[in-house]
Amino acid sequence: QLQLVESGGGLVQPGGSLRLSCLVSGFTWDYYAIGWVRQAPGKEREGISCISSNDSSTLYADSVKGRFTISRDNAKNTVYLQMNRLKPEDTAVYYCAASSVCGILYDYWGQGTQVTVSS
Repeated sequence: QLQLVESGGGLVQPGGSLRLSCLVSGFTWDYYAIGWVRQAPGKEREGISCISSNDSSTLYADSVKGRFTISRDNAKNTVYLQMNRLKPEDTAVYYCAASSVCGILYDYWGQGTQVTVSS
């Protein structure tokens, strides 16, 4: 059983930056791929990034490619999402989630953290 806790959300102006953190606890968490999924009001969930467990290869949705960077620090049991050049359309609840492999349905989810991009 894994537990995931997100932090770092908040209100930021367009063009600004935020760094989200996902603290993961549980047995052999570093065997899991960790992804970030967001959901804006009235919209479906969107997988935006994922980092694998073994070689730390990464995936990004086109909507965030070049602006967001995912990384993991296994020593700190933490996965980060650095978000730069934020846009109003990035406003959403951001969730981290765990899966055996990137691209496969997530098995474990955090509670989410709100990101609002507004002037």
